[in-house]
Amino acid sequence: MNIDGLRKACKGEVFTADDAPFLEAIHGNLWNRLIPERAPQAVVKAVDEDDVVAAVRFARESGLKVAVRGGGHNWCQPSLRHGGLLIDLSNFTKIISVDVEKRRAVIQPIVSNRDIQRALNPLGLAFPTGHCPQVKASGYLLGGGMAWNPTVWGSGAESVEAIELVTAQGELITASATENTDFFWAARGAGYGFFGIVTKYYLKLHPLPKAMHGSTYYYRLAEAPAIGAWLGTLAPSLSPAIELSLFIVQAPPELSGQAAAEKGWLCMVTATVFEDTPDAAKTALQALEQSPISPLSSSFATPVTFEQLFDASGSFWPEGARSHVEATYSDRSPGELVQSVLELLPKAPSATSVVLFTIFCGPDVPAAQKDMAYSVSAKVYGGPWSMWWKAEDDAANTDWHRQITTRLRPYNTGYYISETNTVERPASVPQAFTPEKWKRLCALRDKHDPDRLFFGYDDGFAD
Repeated sequence: MNIDGLRKACKGEVFTADDAPFLEAIHGNLWNRLIPERAPQAVVKAVDEDDVVAAVRFARESGLKVAVRGGGHNWCQPSLRHGGLLIDLSNFTKIISVDVEKRRAVIQPIVSNRDIQRALNPLGLAFPTGHCPQVKASGYLLGGGMAWNPTVWGSGAESVEAIELVTAQGELITASATENTDFFWAARGAGYGFFGIVTKYYLKLHPLPKAMHGSTYYYRLAEAPAIGAWLGTLAPSLSPAIELSLFIVQAPPELSGQAAAEKGWLCMVTATVFEDTPDAAKTALQALEQSPISPLSSSFATPVTFEQLFDASGSFWPEGARSHVEATYSDRSPGELVQSVLELLPKAPSATSVVLFTIFCGPDVPAAQKDMAYSVSAKVYGGPWSMWWKAEDDAANTDWHRQITTRLRPYNTGYYISETNTVERPASVPQAFTPEKWKRLCALRDKHDPDRLFFGYDDGFAD
């Protein structure tokens, strides 16, 4: 590998294992601090599209496979492979333009969920971003985009109108519903197996809901299956503008005494509605006040902003933790899902871990398939996010996480490609797509990257 040639071809920094900053370059921006022992031969921190083109062409000429890193938030770190060239897009951080009248925006891929809303909301606009404030547009949109207000706005990728990308041949092209359609179809849902490098997104924006309100209810852990069953029955009659979730979390300080018998764990239900008026928001949320079990505490229809939603969501997924995750889809009752793991929940080794089930509301769930790679739809989404802090706790937390996922697996209908440990369990990859879409995705990769320049879903992980 002629590393000097790569350095001359790129304006951005280039590192190999011989360079002191190499480990920081490949590990520094990884969200999950449970870092695997995999490393590329070199990393390019590209500064613009020309750098990406030059790096791809260098890799082709040098016989190197390519991995791409956006924000580094994918929980199983597929950007780290054994060997090859890592192209890091962390310098692509600009919101290039916002057209308020046409409700259009152009962004580079490394803009966070929080920063997108911060730029748009004062203009009366919004985008179906993801929930975790630090996640960048890159991996979020490539994976399909599990969005806020999903039953109304759809997934994040549904509001992508075009992309600019570098192909496996080192060409910079534009893809949309009318141009280079294969790439546009695959880029909306293929996740880290996409056969290109997206450098720019063209987004369709939405009016900012005028009345965003949230209700929160806390129940004893033992009551979670009954509450889940009730919510599963109620959800089809609720407004699609409600985002409804059941969490298993550690109790807030004011409820810690009432949760002591279950080692601090309890059931939290949140319902956020995106409406036009406060009255409409309160009317939509009213049905959740009719719980068959009295909550330990509750709050009803409190006005919220995206900034507050991100603060709340971010508190459940703190930075710097060591993590495992398996996010799945199911058409079973959330009560059944909780019941299947109930006895394991108080045994969680880490108080940071979260079990979450989002229950989609409205009569049209599961949703009809869209013309994009993103394909799994179901009544319930969720699973365990196991998070802890110390290396000496790896074994205990990994074992608990595997027990939870083993219990839930018989109920699964599919997986979310961006939040599942597909490195440890490659069989989950095709289950993130319908059979027809998986077949098409594989055929498109054969067509547009026949030489396998880009690492696929399952290569480069084993020694």
